Amino acid sequence: MSAFGSAGTANTNPNKSIEVLQPPSDSVSSLSFSPKANFLVATSWDNQVRCWEITRNGTTVGSVPKASISHDQPVLCSSWKDDGTTVFSGGCDKQVKMWPLLSGGQPVTIAMHDAPIKEITWIPEMNCLATASFDKTLKYWDLRQSTPVHTQQLGERCYAMTVRYPLMVVGTADRNMVVYNLQNPQTEFKKIPSPLKYQTRCIAAFPDQQGFLVGSIEGRVGVHHLDEAQQSKNFTFKCHRDNNEIYSVNSLNFHPVHHTFATAGSDGAFNFWDKDSKQRLKAMSRCPLPIPCSTFNNDGSIFAHAVCYDWGKGAENHNPATAKTYIYLHLPQETEVKGKPRVGGTTRR
Repeated sequence: MSAFGSAGTANTNPNKSIEVLQPPSDSVSSLSFSPKANFLVATSWDNQVRCWEITRNGTTVGSVPKASISHDQPVLCSSWKDDGTTVFSGGCDKQVKMWPLLSGGQPVTIAMHDAPIKEITWIPEMNCLATASFDKTLKYWDLRQSTPVHTQQLGERCYAMTVRYPLMVVGTADRNMVVYNLQNPQTEFKKIPSPLKYQTRCIAAFPDQQGFLVGSIEGRVGVHHLDEAQQSKNFTFKCHRDNNEIYSVNSLNFHPVHHTFATAGSDGAFNFWDKDSKQRLKAMSRCPLPIPCSTFNNDGSIFAHAVCYDWGKGAENHNPATAKTYIYLHLPQETEVKGKPRVGGTTRR
């Protein structure tokens, strides 16, 4: 376990989670589990993409560092191919690397943008890769060719992206949510102003593709349905706030089985919620450092989250000499992530 918690230092692991061995040397920018097995990939500001095999025997969980690759600059995003063999990563060097991880192959550059790549996702139904960048474009790539099959103008920089085929939502720097129906990907389906007043940090499409969640820097989440007839079900709620302190919502993840969701924020906390009953299911203890990213594994039995500086207060508040980076694995209890009936028609917080 970490040496934190002794010598008067803050406990970085107040929830007694399992610590991943040999974490990155700088802040983690994305976490993604293989859709087929418990292989966890982390991208980092230290220019690396790392993979661990997560082992589990009952409540005993371990992590084995497996392999890593390098980019030329900080890496911002990652995605797995649906067969669990291959990892895609992109970042500040403006390139996407394809890493045939399970076969032990070498990474190759398969896509390029004119500015840092912020989001990346493999879309199995289309057999293509989607990448979105600060260059204000969204590109679709067929891995058999070196040029994009389509380039979509976004109008502004991409800050967040989510895909649940056929729904894609891209959050841009002007606080718009650009919605696409991937059955017709070359046409913008609709553009929706964010239901939140401040900068978008993260988006997650509903598992039933009927809407999306959006989180902002202002400690608030919006729940938005796309169907005009469902607009009365839209709402926003406050989270990741402490008295007068307001923290960014950095990560939104739906549970793959129960379809409840997790939020993680710059306050160092992660919480589990049920949007249908408008209840918080579980509030976890705060870590002393922000949580910049998080993810569930394929069956929702493991919730991985990074605990480290999230750059929310700029480079001037980052001290590489004292900065620590952790990745933790939390094993959710069913009571934490299984939805509950709404109590007496009121919203519990």
